[in-house]
Amino acid sequence: MSGKKTTGSGQPVYRGWRYVIVTAGGILLCGLTAQYGNCAEWRKTHELVTRAVKPDEASTHQLEPLKVPDSQLEPIAWSALEGWTADDHSKAFATFLASCRPLLRSSPAKRETRPMYFALKQVCRRALDAGRLSKDQARLFFERNFRPLRIAKLGDSAGLLTGYYEPIVDGSRFPTPIFKVPIYRRPPDLVPPLNSTGLGFPNKGQSLRRTSNGELVPYYDRGEILDGALDGQHLEICWIKDQADALMIQIQGSARVRLEDGTMLRINYDAHNGYPFVPVSRILIERNIIPRQEMSLERIREWMRANPESAEEVRRQNRSFVFFRIVGLSDDREAVGAQGIPLTPGRSIAIDGLLHVYGTPFFLQAGLPLTTGNRAVRLDRLMIAQDTGSAIVGPARADVFWGAGEQAGCGCLLGSWGTGGPARWGPPSSRCVRHAGAP
Repeated sequence: MSGKKTTGSGQPVYRGWRYVIVTAGGILLCGLTAQYGNCAEWRKTHELVTRAVKPDEASTHQLEPLKVPDSQLEPIAWSALEGWTADDHSKAFATFLASCRPLLRSSPAKRETRPMYFALKQVCRRALDAGRLSKDQARLFFERNFRPLRIAKLGDSAGLLTGYYEPIVDGSRFPTPIFKVPIYRRPPDLVPPLNSTGLGFPNKGQSLRRTSNGELVPYYDRGEILDGALDGQHLEICWIKDQADALMIQIQGSARVRLEDGTMLRINYDAHNGYPFVPVSRILIERNIIPRQEMSLERIREWMRANPESAEEVRRQNRSFVFFRIVGLSDDREAVGAQGIPLTPGRSIAIDGLLHVYGTPFFLQAGLPLTTGNRAVRLDRLMIAQDTGSAIVGPARADVFWGAGEQAGCGCLLGSWGTGGPARWGPPSSRCVRHAGAP
């Protein structure tokens, strides 16, 4: 995406580039209901006390051992998880419950082959029966209903962790000398990628344009749109101040636009033009414009505003373009993820939806490039898969949702479950140091 994967009605959102500045590890929690290889062995040797559950399709579905393509799974003990007991599991449990409700209402797709889907449905029934739990009760619930497995891509020692948020920018319903950069709604001639399935506009694949004679051709790229390909079609939702903000909104996939009368206009991803996202950060590093160790969202914005002509040329290298729709006015609720429920800042993550099931718990372990006093800030936290994105690909790839606004943007100084040793960090901004403990 290039664009974040959240929507107002649960449609997928287009997400792509993120700022990668942290090393971390990922632990997949495997549902004990399913008779998976290692999980089945754990079930034999650990007595679990659970309530009876209603039969569902899991009882008749032919369960297979847990297999995640192109991944390596390593069973570990709960006691080996650094930071596990210190986490607030009641917050993670509340987020898990939010995922359980739509999961229990859903029916498996005809081609559903992921054993975790059927396992989660039975665990979710127990979660709903349990209701609200304290920290210790929630921890015991996860320990009694899941088995931890360290997950990584084949050949890698860890994975890739990034962050996204919902920007808040000033804007106007009409173009002015100050607000002159349009945010576009989906054009009527935009055709989804061929053979796409599911609800909403897919976040991957080549989008097309239907010409006046009915021919399908690739849609306009960013350069053509900036040059006026959409002019005169009255597709503008609103206007904002500069292209740097517009690019950030497209990267994140949603935004809150503060209009001149004080109204807060919320926009979310609706469609994309079908071109692969090219990270601006990569271009700036390759051209030796910004050193890798200094790369950050704030640094890119500063460079773009100080070098408008060069920035225009760099932006055009990213042919990807995102279209939006209005999802509400003066709405203080959090953005809605691809699962169709509001995301929880610091507890919701985007994952590869082709490999993992929404509602799956993951315990993430990371050291942040920030400090508070003499203490390094760590992220050892149980999070729930509730979103996805076009750049979120692979078994050990996750994107943490941090909320809305400047403080949430500081959460995006999260980075990688690096595979080549610790990443090198540039100095974080002073405002992000102030927010080092959030959320």
